[in-house]
Amino acid sequence: MSVPQLTLRAARHLHLAAQGLLAKPRRRSKPADIIATISRMSLLQIDTINIVARSPYLVLFSRIGNFPQSWLDDALLKGDLMEYWAHEACFLPREDFSLIRHRMLNPEKMGWKYRPEWMVENAEEIEKLLVHIENNGPVRSVDFEHPRKGASGWWEWKPHKKHLEGLFTAGKVMVVERRNFQRVYDLTSRVMPHWNDDLHLIQQADAEQQMLENSARSLGIFRPEWLADYYRLKSIPLKPLLSKWQENGIAIPVDVEGIGEMWLHRDLWPLLENAEKNTLRATHSAVLSPFDPVVWDRKRAEVLFNFSYRLECYTPAIKRKFGYFVLPLLHQGALVGRMDAKMHRKSDELEIISLYLEEGVKPGISLINGLHTAITEFAYWQGAKQIRLGNIPAALAASWGEGWEISPMHE
Repeated sequence: MSVPQLTLRAARHLHLAAQGLLAKPRRRSKPADIIATISRMSLLQIDTINIVARSPYLVLFSRIGNFPQSWLDDALLKGDLMEYWAHEACFLPREDFSLIRHRMLNPEKMGWKYRPEWMVENAEEIEKLLVHIENNGPVRSVDFEHPRKGASGWWEWKPHKKHLEGLFTAGKVMVVERRNFQRVYDLTSRVMPHWNDDLHLIQQADAEQQMLENSARSLGIFRPEWLADYYRLKSIPLKPLLSKWQENGIAIPVDVEGIGEMWLHRDLWPLLENAEKNTLRATHSAVLSPFDPVVWDRKRAEVLFNFSYRLECYTPAIKRKFGYFVLPLLHQGALVGRMDAKMHRKSDELEIISLYLEEGVKPGISLINGLHTAITEFAYWQGAKQIRLGNIPAALAASWGEGWEISPMHE
C-alpha cells in the first residue's frame, strides 16, 4: 500500500481536527462537553495565572465556545475529573486514576514534585494532618495558615502546603474540589473507596503504552518524538511500538510536505481522503492559551505551524519581546499571531496591550474579521463590555480603531 502524501496545510488541519479546533462549535455548549473535551485532549493542563481567564478554562473555551466557568469546577466536584501530574499538573478523567496510579506509588521518581527527606523529617506532623482530614473532612492549605486559639499545638505549624503537596504526589490525598481555584484535599481512600492496588493497578510499562496511544489519538498526526512529551514520559523505544500499531491498525505512516514521515492515528482515517486532496477545511478562529496542547510543545509548534513561541511571564520585563502573558491567535488552520492582553474585571474591559502578526501573514478581510470575532467572543465570555486596543498592526487599527463596545449577545 502506498504511503499517503499530505501537504503541510493538510497535516495542520488533521492535528486541529484531533484537538477539536478545526471548526467552530455548531451548537451551544452543555456541561457534558467539559469531560468530553478533556477526554479528547486526554488531559487539561492547569495554570493559576489569571491576568485573563485562567488557562484550563480558556483551553475549553477555545473549543466549545461560551460556557460558565463553574462547569469545570462542578465536573471536579462531582468526581468526573481528578487532578494529578500528567503533562504537568493536569485535570484528567477520573477513570484515568488507574493510568497514573503507578506514579503515585513511586513518588520518589517524580523529581522536584516530591521531597522524600521532607516527608521523613515531618512524618509525625504529616500523620497528624492525615488523622485530622480523616476526622474532620477535606482541607485546604489556607486552613492552616494562622494559629488558632485553643487548638492543639500542631495547628501552630505552617509548612502545611508542602505536606499536602507531598501527600498529593504520593497519592495519599486527592483534590476533590477547588474553591476560588484553591485545592481542597481529601483522603484517597475516601475518594476511591473501591480501589484496590492489588486488584486494579496497571503496571508502569502497560500504563505508559496506553499513555502513548492516548497521546497519538489526541495529537492525531505526529512524529514519534512528540509522543513522550504529552505525559512527560522518559525515553521509550518507539520503533517497535509503531510497527505494532501499524500491524494492529492503530496508526499508519504518512508523508508530509516539508516534514517527511509522520504517523496518523486511526481516529482520523475518515478525514484522510479529503486531507490527501487538500480539501479538509479549517474555519475556526480562536484565542489560545499558552498552555494549550497545540503550543505547549514549543518544538512541535515550530515544526508544524512555523510558530516560534515562548512564555515570557517568567522573564524579566526588560527582556520580554512580546509581553507578559501572550496568547497565540488561531485563524483558519494557521497560528497567525499573538497578543498580550489583560482583563480589567472592575471596569469590565479587555485591554489588548499589543498584538503581533507573524511574519508573512497578510491581514486580509477574512483574517481581520475572523480575529475581530474571536477577540470579541473571548472578551464577552469573561464579562467584558468593551475592548481597548494598544499597539496593534496598522491594517488592524485602520479597521478596528482604538477599540469597540461589545453589544449584548443572545445565545
